[in-house]
Amino acid sequence: MTVSEGSTRGSAGAGRPGAGLLRSAVRRDIVDTLANLPGPQRTEGLSARELGDLVGLHVTTVRFHLTQLVEGGLLTSRSVRTPGAGRPTKKYVVAAGSLDRLPLQAYRLLATLLTETFDARHADGRHLGPEEVGIAWAQEHVAHPDAPAPARTAGEWSSTVGRLVDTLRVWGYTPSVRTEDSGRTARIDLVDCPFIQLARAHPEVACGIHRGLIRGTLDVLGERDAEVSLEPFVGPTHCLAHVTTRADFAPSGGNS
Repeated sequence: MTVSEGSTRGSAGAGRPGAGLLRSAVRRDIVDTLANLPGPQRTEGLSARELGDLVGLHVTTVRFHLTQLVEGGLLTSRSVRTPGAGRPTKKYVVAAGSLDRLPLQAYRLLATLLTETFDARHADGRHLGPEEVGIAWAQEHVAHPDAPAPARTAGEWSSTVGRLVDTLRVWGYTPSVRTEDSGRTARIDLVDCPFIQLARAHPEVACGIHRGLIRGTLDVLGERDAEVSLEPFVGPTHCLAHVTTRADFAPSGGNS
């Protein structure tokens, strides 16, 4: 088969932020399907009809959503001519540099959090902000068998930070940790941020979600008073989080 010259890709900045498109469960399903195809098929892509068969929707409906996803920069399309066929068939793939390198767990986390950022509300009808959404999501999903007390020694605090880092790793981050201030502050490098494209286009949303996920996880781990701050883009693909305990360490804790 031959592929026509030039791929079609919309601009994510042309008034339709790609991140907002993931509010739709149908669009999330389409992107999820394309992102998780087997290697060769993922490279080649699927037609609107093939996607319709997989997600259980009429081809016209699928085409409508595909157009939005291409215009939003999340997908690209290309025309493929097969032997014996009449008109070329348009195939769709995940756009390079959007979600194509995102682990499945991280993609689902991103899609869920974006949906809740747009849809979640307080009891009085006000929308939750990105940080509030991140906090609520972490409080609901981070498992802990009991309600631990805040750390009272440097060793206990170090253990809490370790559990936070393990949780971030499960969500698709590649974190590394350094300590300062006699171990009271953890500097967490969030390398290869799974939300990198969202962070570049909408830093206020991505950074709010980041802070919320960290703060909510610390809440579950008993550290409701810990200070959390975030420095975006200290490197090309990572941010830096500062997490500081306000607790007074017991004198016997020493430096562990």
